[in-house]
Amino acid sequence: MKVIIAGAGAMGSRFGLMLHHANHEVVLVDGWQEHIDTINNNGLQANFNGEKIVENIPAYNQSEIAKVDFSADLVILFTKAMQLDSMLQSINSLLHEDTKVLCLLNGIGHEDMIKKYVPYQNIFLGNTMWTSGLQGPGKVKLFGDGSIDLQNLAQGQEQAANTIVEALNQADLNAKYSSNILSSIYKKACVNGSVNGLCTILECNIASLGASSYANTIISQIVDEFIAIASAQNIFLDKDEVLTQIKSSFDPETIGLHYPSMYQDLIDNKRLTEIDYINGVIVRKGKQYQISTPYCNFLTELIHSKEEILGVR
Repeated sequence: MKVIIAGAGAMGSRFGLMLHHANHEVVLVDGWQEHIDTINNNGLQANFNGEKIVENIPAYNQSEIAKVDFSADLVILFTKAMQLDSMLQSINSLLHEDTKVLCLLNGIGHEDMIKKYVPYQNIFLGNTMWTSGLQGPGKVKLFGDGSIDLQNLAQGQEQAANTIVEALNQADLNAKYSSNILSSIYKKACVNGSVNGLCTILECNIASLGASSYANTIISQIVDEFIAIASAQNIFLDKDEVLTQIKSSFDPETIGLHYPSMYQDLIDNKRLTEIDYINGVIVRKGKQYQISTPYCNFLTELIHSKEEILGVR
């Protein structure tokens, strides 16, 4: 399968590397020129569960990808939410009428942007619990196990969804078809909405957050707000199940020592975060449905304040 990884940061690099290793034809597309140059000159270097590996995968700046002769069978979206529109514009010429687009972005509601560029029947939504860390240009740290749930948006595209599942599983990415992907996306949003922002504000890894005596109370309140907004859209979540999933991430033997992507963006790389597309969208939907969301509102404002303090633009 010919695959474009649109957004070759930490997670995009993981998926690109694993798909390439499984003999899929992969192209990485990103906007960070130093990262692209390093990959093209030295290969994509990875600490893969303690083993150092290098994969030679072609990488292109999104400003130049339109000139490349590559007709994609599958595009996997891994951009930051605020970069999605510009990325879709950049790769548009590489899409054909049968190109499938799988969105694995953090946050909620990205299909509204994607359908401006992609026929509805070719859009697939997914949720992944894989983790990855970007250690510098062209270097990633991959550890632990993960999984992917995905589903077609349009009726009648189940076979196409399962073809994507098969391709991902050839790369040992533990994918499976979901009959209720919006529920999975909201569960993942609960995790990100609790862990990402709090670890970024407190400047700690996930295990350290979990060790705090205040963590459970704060996280419970945040999850309540996500569940209320989901319920208003007829998406029903089990709070105990969600909290169990969040608490499992605290284990230092699994991903507890990981610093979430929002921490990596703001603290490590001084980049703007996706807070408006995680907790911020809950605030906006709260206003729409007249549901109070004070914890998500406060966390969103704290992250934006920290962006300003650190001079991030």
